[in-house]
Amino acid sequence: MILIKNVKILGENKIKNILIANEKIEKIFEGDCDYPFDEIYDGGGKTLIPGLIDQHIHITGGGGEGGFETRVPEITLSKLIDAGITTVVGLLGTDSETRSVENLVAKSLALTNEGIKTYSLTGSYAYPSPTITGSIKKDIIFVNQLIGVKIAANDHRDSCLDFKELQRIGAEARVAGMISGKSGHVTIHMGSGKFYFDQINDALKYSNLPITIFRPTHVNRDKKLYDEALEFAQNGGYIDLTSGINKDFPDSLAYKMAKEKNVLDKVTFSSDGFGSWSNYDDEGNLIEIGYSPVDTGIKAIKEIVADGENLEDAIKPFTSNVAKVLKLDKEVGFIKEGYIANLLLLDENLDIDGVISEGKFMKKDKKILKKGSYE
Repeated sequence: MILIKNVKILGENKIKNILIANEKIEKIFEGDCDYPFDEIYDGGGKTLIPGLIDQHIHITGGGGEGGFETRVPEITLSKLIDAGITTVVGLLGTDSETRSVENLVAKSLALTNEGIKTYSLTGSYAYPSPTITGSIKKDIIFVNQLIGVKIAANDHRDSCLDFKELQRIGAEARVAGMISGKSGHVTIHMGSGKFYFDQINDALKYSNLPITIFRPTHVNRDKKLYDEALEFAQNGGYIDLTSGINKDFPDSLAYKMAKEKNVLDKVTFSSDGFGSWSNYDDEGNLIEIGYSPVDTGIKAIKEIVADGENLEDAIKPFTSNVAKVLKLDKEVGFIKEGYIANLLLLDENLDIDGVISEGKFMKKDKKILKKGSYE
């Protein structure tokens, strides 16, 4: 058992102590501790927040659009820990030929075994969606790690699917989620094409699917796309922003615009970590490629706070909002007794001093304590 004493828990008015046992938050209390513990940590001067939940990381590596040598390597455990990420959703991107959903699930299980709970999405940019069982519905229902499906739209690399095909993907995911008790959602990569939200809007207009089944991501890559995304959120949909995606469109500005539209409860942020970013000329030729880091979440939080938002509200699109939309909010995303002890200790500069994942210190005093098997 771990006792963290004298710590400021975000949302609490008084300095508290927190006891962690069997991977969970056992007790939050004031005063002396009458409980046995194996380790004590003085949290004086630190602020305790929930661990970040990143629902869009290419855990098996993204890329490949510039040739085999541009395939991004698999992520390592320490990269996630250093970024304060304690719950992960992995997914595929453009390349589902040299990578597979099977490989994705295996990596998801590996990271879970190493100490960070990891889920995944079946599918990729491609249509029909690559799966393990031959069915989106069966993948989500029968494979524990798989909680939804990925597809791409409005992008020159997508499969040119029409709205009816998007409807069918949504219908399978919807029923699978209902049967399995999972989120059963469709993460939709939104590119820089000319259709913006047209495909999604048509799929909803000509079906009985709830708007919440479709989860467009990268929606802050440009202003027009984001304007349509905010309208989508005002209509009841969830939108996922990619932290650090556009230097000319700061995360703090996107946050502020969502707040002005009163849709912050519909907003999540993710990193697109280890996914590739690429630039193309007017003829579609690749001119530049790289890959995204995973630490953009904590940087975005700092930026949003520096822009005037309080920390308690600033972290919600990175923690509690994500937990709710993924149907994980009975276990993670909050600091409550009985919840999994996924926690971050921040110093006065909002730098990550400590990371606790599933009740164990993974980072302490800004030093990584746990690395992956082959790091």
